[in-house]
Amino acid sequence: MAPRVGHLLETSLYVEDLDRAQAFYQRIFGFEAYLRDSRMCGLGVPGDGVLLLFRRGGSTQPSPTPTGDIPAHDGQGNLHLCFAIPVGELEAWMRHLAAEGVAVESRVTWPRGGVSLYFRDPDGHSLEVATPGQWPSY
Repeated sequence: MAPRVGHLLETSLYVEDLDRAQAFYQRIFGFEAYLRDSRMCGLGVPGDGVLLLFRRGGSTQPSPTPTGDIPAHDGQGNLHLCFAIPVGELEAWMRHLAAEGVAVESRVTWPRGGVSLYFRDPDGHSLEVATPGQWPSY
């Protein structure tokens, strides 16, 4: 049996323009910037998560730190991630996205009753906000 995992702590997206991406995620989601340097930005996601935005190609070599090296990584293409939202916030999200000029690409109602809104960030990544009822765990 595998040792326990508590929750997903961080996930990464790879972007062309770090300033543009950081501004988008802070404007649309209100995420707090925890860390910023020339190759990446770490944004706090409510619920103890962190979204890491890496400049595409900026982490293809190990990144030395005073206490050890972070292994190389990078990503290509249109990636996807989903943020959980309360049931009562779905319509507010639709209004917020419209007011910010972000087009909703799709709205899906899941068999368990959850509803998802899909839209794109400036790099073309597929973003989703979803109400409870999408997965057995949510």
